[in-house]
Amino acid sequence: MHKQQQTGGVVLPIIIVVVAVVLFAMLVPTGGRAPTPDEQQAVAERIQPIGSVEVKAAASNGPARTGEEVVKAQCGACHIAGALGAPKIGDAAAWGPRIKTGFEALLNSALKGKNSMPAQSGGGASDYEIARALVYMANQGGAKFDEPKAPAAAASAAQ
Repeated sequence: MHKQQQTGGVVLPIIIVVVAVVLFAMLVPTGGRAPTPDEQQAVAERIQPIGSVEVKAAASNGPARTGEEVVKAQCGACHIAGALGAPKIGDAAAWGPRIKTGFEALLNSALKGKNSMPAQSGGGASDYEIARALVYMANQGGAKFDEPKAPAAAASAAQ
């Protein structure tokens, strides 16, 4: 009986390995034939990307919007009602400490985002349009910021 147990202990793993190899071989395609167009389409559908990246042009097709237009289109959603801690347009007490940091610091926050405000207020405005919107809102709150120069005008003034 002892010999039968030893034989069973050796034969059983060999049988398991043979069965596993046979099952694996059944899964591997053979025959060397090219996949049909339907098979190619099925593979393409299985491996297609699940997302994509869209790159928007930095400059708009038309003239740059005014600060007021940008505020109405995207900034006003929070700055009119004061949502999420945004300083309300025209509220000098709320804008005062921010204005004291200077235009560049405010513009940096508007472009890169700060606290609950996403970068560029989450919209599709150019940096120049965001600067114009910032000047419009800050000046309503007591600032005396000058209207920013258009990018082409600023480049030619530097030359």
